[in-house]
Amino acid sequence: MSFLSKIHLVLSIAALLSFTNGGPKPATIKSTLPATNPFSKVSKLPYGVPDFSQIKDSDYQPALEEGIREQLEEIKHIAESTTPPTFVNTLVALEKSGQLLTRVNNAFNLVSGANTNPVLQQLQEDIAPKLTALNDALFLNGKLYKRVEKLYNNKAKLALDKESARLLDYYYQQFMKAGAKLSDDDKTILKKLNEEEASLGAKFSNQLLAAAKEGGLIISDSTELAGLSQTQKDNYALGAKAKNLVGKWLIPLKNTTQQPPLSSLSVRATRQKLFEASWSRAEKGDSNDTRATTLRIATIRAQKAKLLGYNSYAAWNLQDQMAQTPEAVEQFFAKLVPSAIGKAKEEAADIQALINKQKGGFDVQPWDWDYYAEQVRKEKYNLDESEITPYFQLDKVLEKGIFYAANQLYGLTFKERHDIPVYQADVRVFEVYDKDGKPFALFYCDYYKRDNKNGGAWMSNLMGQSTLLNGKPVIYNICNFTKPAKGEPALISFDDVTTMFHEFGHGLHGLFANQKYPTLSGTNVARDYVEFPSQFNEHWALNSKVLKHYAVHYKTGATIPQSLVDKIKKANSLNKGYSQTEILAAASLDLRWHNLSATNEVKDADVFESNALKSLGFTFAPVPSRYRSSYFLHIWGNGYAAGYYAYEWTKMLEEDAFSWFMEHGGLTRENGQRFRDMILSKGNTEDYNTMFKNFRGHKPDLKPMERDLGLPVK
Repeated sequence: MSFLSKIHLVLSIAALLSFTNGGPKPATIKSTLPATNPFSKVSKLPYGVPDFSQIKDSDYQPALEEGIREQLEEIKHIAESTTPPTFVNTLVALEKSGQLLTRVNNAFNLVSGANTNPVLQQLQEDIAPKLTALNDALFLNGKLYKRVEKLYNNKAKLALDKESARLLDYYYQQFMKAGAKLSDDDKTILKKLNEEEASLGAKFSNQLLAAAKEGGLIISDSTELAGLSQTQKDNYALGAKAKNLVGKWLIPLKNTTQQPPLSSLSVRATRQKLFEASWSRAEKGDSNDTRATTLRIATIRAQKAKLLGYNSYAAWNLQDQMAQTPEAVEQFFAKLVPSAIGKAKEEAADIQALINKQKGGFDVQPWDWDYYAEQVRKEKYNLDESEITPYFQLDKVLEKGIFYAANQLYGLTFKERHDIPVYQADVRVFEVYDKDGKPFALFYCDYYKRDNKNGGAWMSNLMGQSTLLNGKPVIYNICNFTKPAKGEPALISFDDVTTMFHEFGHGLHGLFANQKYPTLSGTNVARDYVEFPSQFNEHWALNSKVLKHYAVHYKTGATIPQSLVDKIKKANSLNKGYSQTEILAAASLDLRWHNLSATNEVKDADVFESNALKSLGFTFAPVPSRYRSSYFLHIWGNGYAAGYYAYEWTKMLEEDAFSWFMEHGGLTRENGQRFRDMILSKGNTEDYNTMFKNFRGHKPDLKPMERDLGLPVK
């Protein structure tokens, strides 16, 4: 399921420091960054975006370090003020701080994730602990905490507007969560743990990127590629040639357990080799083996939780989420896991019956699933993936599908700009016009896979929105689709189509941000809320009006026939037991890692993983976890620790919200405007449960999700 293959927001330390969004510095802070550094001044390009044509790799480090120095000075200036604390001189001052750090860090996060190199990777590892130390300098600053605490205790007398009151609550909670009340000795210990964890998170990301790059399957005999299209073979040949593997083919690895070619490869031995290459990519005992890194990260997190007064990292980390406790997540899973596994077993029976019918002589294994599921799809629903792919040309999906749906729902229009320098030639930039025809944002998209790009797909901000700082949103979407050979069309699967709609759903959440304070703006929301808009936006990919607008055969120009649309919709129910089981396994594994206490000692990551999954009921061998611990980028490097359950939690929210749309006429401007006003434009200005209830009219209901998944409705 494409909505699960995303890491739509790359949350670095910069996201934790989301208040660093620009604005005037205190006059006492003088920058020491040379004027020759492109980050020394606000860019004169539209929306203040960085001029990537002028930025060299060597510019990032001095700018980041100077940005950190300035931020530390600004925090000190606020904390040590002898003036009694007010909302303006304390919280608004924090919101205005850090203009240089934000400029450089937003750009650095983008290129280090989407277009990295050894210089940027090393800087990632070097700068991560320094950014963490900066975060600690804020939230573990006793003097600053006292100022915030005094404001919090006198909130009733401050006569704050709703958003300002929310900001005060947010800061107070973050200070408490960070350990502001710890003793000085314990703060010292915590700071060291935080810095080590940050370094290891960056190291894990770089190890995994290298492991995936080196772990692709090399094929020497073309007969082993039977079942693949000529276009796929040509692309894999180009990938091999780029690595001087003449006369060979290189199948790259996607950052999930299962790999896309497994649905087409007819040679079982090749399927098994590809699966095993994926399964063991980061467990080869070399410098890219991540297991020691993950063990240490898990240990550090358990130690931090104990220091902060919690039984586990999960208990500490979930306190400001919708779910609030690990127990609530476990209860949520308990309602889904048995039904999902049961449905997966039903699907496996259909697959096994087909294998037996073909006299395969073997029991279905993970590397067989996608190949035979595709055949079941053809047999049951008369749908062949090769039938539908010609209707999904990437550029048309974007401009005639995603942009069209955004126009129909929200009145947006888009115009491509070619005058804004980008960091890589494949990147496209669009200016976004609101319903009144006025431009208000930029959207960058970078869709093709590269060896120097992190796996998966994600969204983030290059520039943040804030009325306080006059900031307008600049959003980007990153994906990893195979780039076609020169002169060939970029055809993608329907799963990829859904991925694009998903990431743009995050984009809408950022584009429609309408907050005064950058900390509360747009997608700066809880993990188990942030996936709600993105998963919701997936629904429009199959909306009949939208689909027929973008799904046009790349050769004939014919609109996708209704008969094929009907097949897609019917076939969409296939494999839902499998997809739910693999994602629930991964989410449960994440929670088990982060429910460890400081007294639990894990010596072998593989043994822990195996025992954890068995104890949770995931013993059905044909359905592996979507991620193994050794390549679970979400939880070790991208901020989803104890939070991967969010994809399932937010699916409950979005299915329930979409049911409201269906009850009120579906794809209409009126409905879109209501969703924009009550959900997409709210940021973190209200309690999430209240926000959802105001839109839907009741608390989140699991039934629409169960119906969509074909599970028994309880």
